[in-house]
Amino acid sequence: MNVCVFCGSSDGRAPSYKHAAAELGHALAQRNNQLVYGGASVGLMGSVADAALAENGKVIGVLPQSLADRELAHPGLTELHIVDSMHTRKARMAELADCFIALPGGIGTLEEVFEVWTWAQLGFHNKPLGLLNLNGYYDDLIRFLDHVTAEHFVATSQRDRLLVDQTPAGLLSQLETNA
Repeated sequence: MNVCVFCGSSDGRAPSYKHAAAELGHALAQRNNQLVYGGASVGLMGSVADAALAENGKVIGVLPQSLADRELAHPGLTELHIVDSMHTRKARMAELADCFIALPGGIGTLEEVFEVWTWAQLGFHNKPLGLLNLNGYYDDLIRFLDHVTAEHFVATSQRDRLLVDQTPAGLLSQLETNA
């Protein structure tokens, strides 16, 4: 599978985030999955790519020219697609992906998750999506999404599309089952 990973361009506060990003990168390569991600060398993005590459995995990065100009492009990727905008980046990553995983991240990560989830709801794709809920990072969001579903703003069938696990191996297994 081509697994698109959304995650922070920083390491976050807890060292376990960086460790889990590396664990996910290793697991992707060991399962012969290809990593598709935002193409940067920094933060959790760099960690997941470095780990996949260290296991001789294939890694495709998609990076807007404006970020490449700031020297954020990862230098050792299998493929690096330089695109004109963030919108084009997200569309290209989604096109390349068979499924999606969100590690901890900020506004950009959340926006990417919700956009691909919305596209699935609208029938633009039928690819599974999962949250890697490290240290309870997404607990409050999950509770809120359950509330939104209980209030009938999201159908249960759509809420159920969002898979959740605390470990990279567990989440990858769920995604493989649902792909």
